[in-house]
Amino acid sequence: MRGNEERIPVTVLTGYLGAGKTTLLNRILTEDHGRKYAVVINEFGELGVDNDLVVDADEEVFEMNNGCICCTVRGDLIRIIGGLLKRKELDGILIETTGLADPAPVAQTFFVDDEVRSRTRLDAIVTVVDARNLPARLADSAEPEEQIAFADVVLVNKIDLVTEAELAEVERRIRAINPQARLHRTHRATLPVGDVLGRGGFDLDRILEFEPGFLAGEDDHVHDSDVSSVSFELDRPLSQERFRTWIHQLLAQRGQDILRTKGILDFEGEQRRFAFQAVHMLAEGDFIGPWRTGAKRRSKLVFIGRRIDRTALAEGFEACIAAGA
Repeated sequence: MRGNEERIPVTVLTGYLGAGKTTLLNRILTEDHGRKYAVVINEFGELGVDNDLVVDADEEVFEMNNGCICCTVRGDLIRIIGGLLKRKELDGILIETTGLADPAPVAQTFFVDDEVRSRTRLDAIVTVVDARNLPARLADSAEPEEQIAFADVVLVNKIDLVTEAELAEVERRIRAINPQARLHRTHRATLPVGDVLGRGGFDLDRILEFEPGFLAGEDDHVHDSDVSSVSFELDRPLSQERFRTWIHQLLAQRGQDILRTKGILDFEGEQRRFAFQAVHMLAEGDFIGPWRTGAKRRSKLVFIGRRIDRTALAEGFEACIAAGA
């Protein structure tokens, strides 16, 4: 086996839906660190949007859709990494998991597959948590606790949305789950990239203490059966006013059940792509640059949540098509 310094470091970015993983990934990719990274993104739904939300950078982005990286598409991860290992001039691999992933099976990949184990080293699992919504998610979902428990570094993100007392309570809850992880308070995942890359922080002994069957490749992770994803595409431009009215009304009425909304939209009269994101009822969006040369202009919208009504969402989205389109 190669020495630790010769193997390619891998950083896993995890965290529940809407915590800020893609924001952190974009921060890493836009930093002037002079390193070449391969990026692997996993999305829960059948339609990929996160790849469009990643900044235009030199790094090649590999997208795995329609399954969770810790379950159904884990074999795809091994194949992608195997392909990456044949390349030269690669300083590291960044993996952004779906918000519904348990980090344990992802981390197992770097210990149970012979080629992956000999050529890579798991540098750190970095978990991003939403300071405002973490208490509720710990109460109704298993994944946030799993993600925190396996973390070497935890970003307590969106600190601008909570009081100091609420922030202290969130950190107390995190410490109760994982006393060893290094905590960073962040707004829009802003921190020096050296705090998440090159940490050498993955502690196998600690993980084995927490989960003795880790190296055996045991996987008893079961997703919340109430959580599902629906995706929509439209090839006609949208009315910006119609979309804003519809989405704000929808999130006001159903925001508690809609955990995550994200999309890339084509608005009538605009030459730029519009990136829309929401966590429950808190929504934001902005234009992120022109459509790529030769790319078909198409609006894509993904909802992840509980008790999702596909028909109603499809009808609402289609009603946003511009009048003359």
